[in-house]
Amino acid sequence: MNSTDSEPLDYLVIGGGPAGLQLGQLLQAAGHGYRILESGRAPGTFFRTFPRHRKLISINKVYNGTDDPELNLRMDWNSLLSPDPHLLFSRYSKRYFPHADDLVRYLADFAEAFKLDIAYDTRAERIRRHDAGFTVTDQHGQDHRARRLVMATGLTRPNTPDIPGIETAEDYSVVSVDPEDFIDRRVLIIGKGNSALETADNLVETAAVIHVAGPHSVRMAWNSHYVGHLRAVNNNFLDTYQLKSQNALLDGNVLSVEKDPDGMYRVRFSFSRADEVVKELRYDRVIVCTGFRFDASVFDPACSPTLVIDDRFAALSPAYESVNVPGLYFAGTLMQQRDFKKSTGGFIHGFRYAVRALSRILGERHHEQPWSHRQLASDPAALADAVVARVNRSSALWQQFGVIGDLIVTPPGEPASYHEEVPVAYAHERQLPDSSDYFTVTLEYGPDHDKVDPFDITVRRTAQNSVDDAFDAAYLHPVIRHHGGGELLGTHHMAENLENHWDDPEVHHAPLAAFFARELDRRPSPAGR
Repeated sequence: MNSTDSEPLDYLVIGGGPAGLQLGQLLQAAGHGYRILESGRAPGTFFRTFPRHRKLISINKVYNGTDDPELNLRMDWNSLLSPDPHLLFSRYSKRYFPHADDLVRYLADFAEAFKLDIAYDTRAERIRRHDAGFTVTDQHGQDHRARRLVMATGLTRPNTPDIPGIETAEDYSVVSVDPEDFIDRRVLIIGKGNSALETADNLVETAAVIHVAGPHSVRMAWNSHYVGHLRAVNNNFLDTYQLKSQNALLDGNVLSVEKDPDGMYRVRFSFSRADEVVKELRYDRVIVCTGFRFDASVFDPACSPTLVIDDRFAALSPAYESVNVPGLYFAGTLMQQRDFKKSTGGFIHGFRYAVRALSRILGERHHEQPWSHRQLASDPAALADAVVARVNRSSALWQQFGVIGDLIVTPPGEPASYHEEVPVAYAHERQLPDSSDYFTVTLEYGPDHDKVDPFDITVRRTAQNSVDDAFDAAYLHPVIRHHGGGELLGTHHMAENLENHWDDPEVHHAPLAAFFARELDRRPSPAGR
C-alpha cells in the first residue's frame, strides 16, 4: 500500500476493468510507477453483472481468412492490446456474441500474465488534489498518493430520469432476469437502447404485454454506424410490435409513475405522435433501462471535474485530461465524451487504442518520451506508399474512425516523419516546428452516412472505385487532410471499395500521390519561411 508518508507514484489508476488493465500494462512497459485500485476482488467487476442477460454485443469473429494479427483485430472487439500474440480473447470463446463470463476470465488472465500492480478490494471513497498531485482514500481509511490520477471506472451510476415516482420502479441492474417471474404480466420498460430491448426480448415468451417507451426514436446501429445504438441481435422485439402481437413501442415522455397499494402501477404518458395526448396506462411491472453515468461523488468539491452531456461524463481535453482539473486523466468508456455517439470510444474495440494513445501522451507530457515515429522520404510516391500500407491494415484507424489517425509531419527540405495512431484533435494542438505542415490520415464515413436507409437500393450510392466521386462516398474510406499555419489546406478522399481494399495502383495510389505532389508544391521553400 502507498501511504501518505511515502513517495507518491507517477500514476494511480482507479478501476481494474479493461481500460485500467490496458493502461496498467502500458505504464508498466514504459517503466512508470503506477498502481491500479479495484473495488472488487478480481478484475472486470462490472462484467460480472452486466450485461444482465450475459450476451455481449461486442463481436468476436475468429475466422477472417487471414493470419495477420492486425487485420484480425478489426473483427475482434474484446481483446486488449498486448505484446503477447497469444493473449487474445478468441482463445476464450468462438461465439460471435460471446458470454460475458468469458470476458471476465480473459481479464483475470490478462492481469495475471503481466503481474499488474492491482490493489483489490480497494474502493476509492474520497479524492483530493494538492500541490504534489492527488490523494485517494479508500474504504479502509488507507491513503494512496500519486502525481497524476487516471479514472478508469467506467459508467457505474444508474442514469435515472427525473420522473416523479421513478424510485418505485425496478432498475435494470437489479430486476429479475427469469422470464418465469413475468408470466401474464403487463410490463413497461423505460428506455430504448440495447439494455431495454435485450430486457424486452427476454420477456417476449412470457409477458402478456410489453411496452417499450422513450422520448426519442429508436436508432439502429446498422444505419448510424454507432455500435451503441440498437443492435440487430437485440431487435426481435421490434418484429413482435410491427407484426401485431400485444407489444408496442411508445414514443413520448413518461410524466409520472405511481404504485398503487395493490402493487399495480399507474403511468401517465405523453405521446409524441398524437399531438402530445396524455394517457394513463396500467402495468404490473415497470423496469428502468436508461443506462449509466459517471460517478463524480468521490471528488472533493475543489477538484471535482466539470460534467457535460446531461452530467453523464467529465469534460475532456483532446489529451483525455479534465478541462478544469490538471493532472486528472480519463481512460476507457469515459473517453467517449470526445466522440459521443459518433465513433467507438465507449467500447473496448475503440478505447483500447485511445488508452494506448493516452499512454503516449503521458510519455510526451511528463516523461520526455517523444511519440515514436519513422522517417520517410518527403516525396509524393513514398508518402502514398506509406498511407496505402497503413489504411489497408491498421486496426486502430478502422475502429476509431474519424477520431484516431496517423500524422505525417513534413518539414521543408527534411525527411517526413510518420506518427501512428494520434488522436486527431490532439494532433492539431501538438507543438510542431514552426515551418512544418502536416497531414492527417483517417478512415471515415461520409458526412450524411446516417441519413440514408442503407438497404434502400433506389438511393444513389457512390460507385465502387470511382475516383471522381470519392469525395461523396458514404461508406468507410480513407481521408487525407493537409494542415498548415493553423488552417486546413487540402483534402483528399480515396475511392470507396466494397471489400475495403484501397490498394489499386490507378484508383487509389496514383490519385493520392498526385494529391501529395500538389500539396507539397504549395508550401513555401525553406528560405521563404
